[in-house]
Amino acid sequence: MSDPTKTLRKERLEKFLERLLDERQVFAPVKRGEVILIRKIDAPSQVILDYRNAKESPKSVVFPQRETLFGYRTEKGKAELDVPSDTGKGRVLFGIRPCDARGLLLLDKVFGGGCSDPYYMEKRKDTVVVSLGCVDTNQSCFCLSMGGGPFSSEGSDVLLVDLGDRYAAKALTGKGADLLEDEAFEESDEQALRRAEKARERAEASMKPVALRKDLKEHLDRIFDDPRWKDMAETCLGCGICTYLCPACHCFDICDEGAGLTGERIRVWDSCQFPLFTQQASGFNPRPTFKERFRQRIMHKFSYLPKTQGMPGCVGCGRCVTECPVNLDIREVIASFSEGNDR
Repeated sequence: MSDPTKTLRKERLEKFLERLLDERQVFAPVKRGEVILIRKIDAPSQVILDYRNAKESPKSVVFPQRETLFGYRTEKGKAELDVPSDTGKGRVLFGIRPCDARGLLLLDKVFGGGCSDPYYMEKRKDTVVVSLGCVDTNQSCFCLSMGGGPFSSEGSDVLLVDLGDRYAAKALTGKGADLLEDEAFEESDEQALRRAEKARERAEASMKPVALRKDLKEHLDRIFDDPRWKDMAETCLGCGICTYLCPACHCFDICDEGAGLTGERIRVWDSCQFPLFTQQASGFNPRPTFKERFRQRIMHKFSYLPKTQGMPGCVGCGRCVTECPVNLDIREVIASFSEGNDR
């Protein structure tokens, strides 16, 4: 087998992206106003790779915020269904951060598990993920503490590392190796590999770890009724921005929209932080206040998902830290519950 690491000179990037656009849909970081978003591109000139992280995670590429599952029409006692078909063109997620790629790994486990979701899996199987290692990290990033890292390979098909004049490109899967067969890539050398390794070491050294108990998931179960939950949730607005921006959150609602004989069944993102999320038809709500909803988010991420999926529901991207309007810092929450003895 050939060396999985190659190099891509920056002056060759544009032609490489042009060839990708001829064959597939390409989603990459672009600038919209003052923020970076992951969007479908039409030309290589739209791509911005000199950035810290996008405002939103790229999960909407394979798990849209609003998705029509099928349309329906009823007439003369019969119902006809119209299931939207995919474009037929594969997708490339290009230049996303390793934390976001790792978020896709969790979505794969959730939507591709025992009860596989065909809508997600159809899009995911035709998606190639090219992540870009974080040479410079944000102060809000804590991916190392969540089992990942600024150069984590989980969830990616190719990992790029910026070496200044070129990128080191490591194939991590068969799909990634196929992508690196493009003429834009050259064989790597020892100097490039050493520079990439030093970049990883510098990035990891710049990150401040979050102090976590080794038995955090079991500990959270033990303190389910701890009065600190109420104290911590006092400032929460229940706006849901933390869950909408999160690469790992995946809750959704199903609803029908129609008039007369026609309509659609759609799937839309939902949030455990919304009051109606668990409200039953009778009107009873098992999570009636911010305390229960805030606790659910933390328990789901750091207790339930580690038990059912083998990884936390947090990749340490830091978006909920920087974007929370009342500065609720998830790092401080889990660190607080990692201190002291059980109550």
